[in-house]
Amino acid sequence: MKKQTIAVKVFIKALIVLGFLVESVAAHAEVVDRIVAIVNDEAITLSELNEAIEPYAKQISDARYRPEKERSMLSTLRQEILDRMIDQTLTDQECKRLGVSVPEREVDMRIDRLKAEQYLTEADLRMALEAEGYTLEEYRNQIKEQLLRMKLISIEVKSKIAVTEDNIKDFYDKHKEEYQGENKYHLRTILIRVPSAATADQKKEALKRIEAIVEEFKVGAKFDELAKEYSEDITGRDGGDLGLFSTDEISTEFRETVTCMKEGEITAVLETPQGYQVLMLEEIENSQGKSYQEARIEIQDRLHNELVDEKFKVWFKALRERSYIKIIQ
Repeated sequence: MKKQTIAVKVFIKALIVLGFLVESVAAHAEVVDRIVAIVNDEAITLSELNEAIEPYAKQISDARYRPEKERSMLSTLRQEILDRMIDQTLTDQECKRLGVSVPEREVDMRIDRLKAEQYLTEADLRMALEAEGYTLEEYRNQIKEQLLRMKLISIEVKSKIAVTEDNIKDFYDKHKEEYQGENKYHLRTILIRVPSAATADQKKEALKRIEAIVEEFKVGAKFDELAKEYSEDITGRDGGDLGLFSTDEISTEFRETVTCMKEGEITAVLETPQGYQVLMLEEIENSQGKSYQEARIEIQDRLHNELVDEKFKVWFKALRERSYIKIIQ
């Protein structure tokens, strides 16, 4: 009976919208909009859907896929975006019904807490988000939705969400590698290029040049100055500075050699596809790991958020099942 009543209300609303569209057609000689989905007593229009799809559709178009592939991707995208809009409409309706909201200051506090825990400045956070393909505004929206979920769950789910000390300790023990310190290696290089079609004499000459450079280093010349003078790599002007590398970031051919070196040491002459090369380990930086007590709050939040997401999915599935949702093709 409830769904029938909702359907009647929506039908009346649809007639009103249709009446508006008829007037618009008379005035402009074209239909500018239509309803694509009904969520309880609210409608989602084609123009709203197209606006949400537009930035993603442009990325697909710019990628220049084959026409059939592009059509398939756009069809899938349309359904995913529409489902997301339906979910958001349902969430907004429940928040309105229950009087739930998340003030901007709560979002600010959560982000400030994150920056403090990770020792990030505002600029650091923006750069980290940009590297993952997010803007700060998109991240704020994600935080807001997460806080909204927590508030809805606390109201709607009667079973208490609790993370015990045993849960936290068990997670720490199973993920210790995430909380251990990590060495980073500051490397410099000198490269003497060898053309791919080089003769044996040319290779021999290049090898002699780099061996002479190594000898200069051994008798006291500074590596960065030698790199500026002799290196044919693009980093030569910066003293051969390659930057900091974690163990995983060092190529497999150099990893074992570099991780066994001491600060200030250089490798033997290495033959690479570019030519003859030597590496110098300028410094080893060690980022300290986190003890259980240092990681405890971070793990507690992580486990709590996972529980919230799990409970939210169950609750939201039930919400969808008891709601009136109609997709209009």
